[in-house]
Amino acid sequence: MKILADLHIAPSTVEFLRALGHDVVRVGEIMSAGAADRAIVEEAAIQQRVILTQDLDFSAIIALGRRSRPSILSLRLASSRIEHVNAVLQRVLPAVENNLMAGAVVSVEDARIRVRRLPVE
Repeated sequence: MKILADLHIAPSTVEFLRALGHDVVRVGEIMSAGAADRAIVEEAAIQQRVILTQDLDFSAIIALGRRSRPSILSLRLASSRIEHVNAVLQRVLPAVENNLMAGAVVSVEDARIRVRRLPVE
């Protein structure tokens, strides 16, 4: 899967996902670290990448804009410890990959996963 990791995603998590075979870049690798969220959404859409984030702003931009792309994988975990985040991603990504490829906002919490197809109605 092609993923654009927001700056809140640790570089070691990016490396972990690459080791799992995903094509992952971090925002700071391809654009200014201070890039506006809307610019990040546009870049992800152009590059056909899923945005991996812990920031709710991306979901709001996609929903309010009635966009069908890019997909968002939003982590809403109680712990942001790298080991925990990596374990959750390793478990969850195979289960939600088809939804993300079809266009969705996927919110991952400790006890549940919520999938909303795009565009959000």
